[in-house]
Amino acid sequence: MPDSALPRTAAPHHHDLGTRLLHALLALHIIGLSALGLWMVDLSFYHPWYHRSLELHKAFGVLAGLVVTFKLVWRVLHPPLPPPATLGPWQARIARIVHGLLLLLAVALPVTGYLLSTSAGEPIALFGWMELPPLFGRSDAQGRLMGDLHTWAAWSLMGLVALHVGAALMHGFIKRDGTLRRMFW
Repeated sequence: MPDSALPRTAAPHHHDLGTRLLHALLALHIIGLSALGLWMVDLSFYHPWYHRSLELHKAFGVLAGLVVTFKLVWRVLHPPLPPPATLGPWQARIARIVHGLLLLLAVALPVTGYLLSTSAGEPIALFGWMELPPLFGRSDAQGRLMGDLHTWAAWSLMGLVALHVGAALMHGFIKRDGTLRRMFW
């Protein structure tokens, strides 16, 4: 039977549950780690929360790395919905580029954070459960480079998240084209 004779099923109106949950979990990590990172960089070395905030940032950063890894595997196994028909070709292309950059930066941040944190040759403590050992020995040059890359990636990610949220809100409340609803229940 030729493809044109097969009955067509309507495209799903929502992303699958796994995609929505991973999106929410990664969004919470990004928002939480960004807020914690912005707060902790202004703490003095002697502030009571200086060391604890750094430990939490590292541990949750490792968890964010696991979430984004799982999200990438999930995305390969469950490709995203096609762009809505209401998007023009240039808007669909920009959306693909922004989503790609969001994922790239969501991978880059845990990697640079790990390499920054372990540049002193010390492991990362994960909530007292276990330690993640360093891959390399002590390297001040690695620490400086990874610190710069981590900061650049964090600010870039926060800017792209703002753009992403702004576009989602515009589609949800101004255009009302169903794009925002695809990620929610």
